Amino acid sequence: MPVHASHARKTPRLLGLGLVSLGVLFGGCEGCQKKAPGEDVQAEDAGLRSGVKVPLPPGWSAQVATDGSFQAGPPGRPALRVDLKPGQGEQMPSSETLADNVRQQMKQFTLSLDQEEDTPSFALLRVTMAPALTDGGLGPEAPAFFGARRVGDDLFLCASLPGASTEEVRLATEACRSIQVQAAPR
Repeated sequence: MPVHASHARKTPRLLGLGLVSLGVLFGGCEGCQKKAPGEDVQAEDAGLRSGVKVPLPPGWSAQVATDGSFQAGPPGRPALRVDLKPGQGEQMPSSETLADNVRQQMKQFTLSLDQEEDTPSFALLRVTMAPALTDGGLGPEAPAFFGARRVGDDLFLCASLPGASTEEVRLATEACRSIQVQAAPR
């Protein structure tokens, strides 16, 4: 499992996902249904599908957003979003493709590449983002991750949500990496 960490290089004007854009793409939780906290949440209860399990850190809870996505995090503050793409496992993007998409879609942020990882069933892109200011400077940095997990024929797309701390991004990454689908009971 190769892991490639950059040298925390800054890429001037290399633009990526912005907090404002993430807020729009992965909207807030107004109207979300809270789910019981637990270390191992049945994602079936969170709108993904029967048999899907997303192992969560202690104290985290899961909820279903109004758009049907699975969201989880510490009490009152989701840090992870997961979207199921049934039958699209063959289309799992590489970390390079994730990076290209982030650069294309989020043009108001400068990115520092922190980690890329690719395995046959998991791709990870972890970055530090800073908004490009109109005066040419940079705003406060924030951690983020984007991931894809293939389980059988299905694809799970994961991302951290705005406001997640560095530790929450790490925990969300591990939850995404550990998504499982259990066989249906006979």
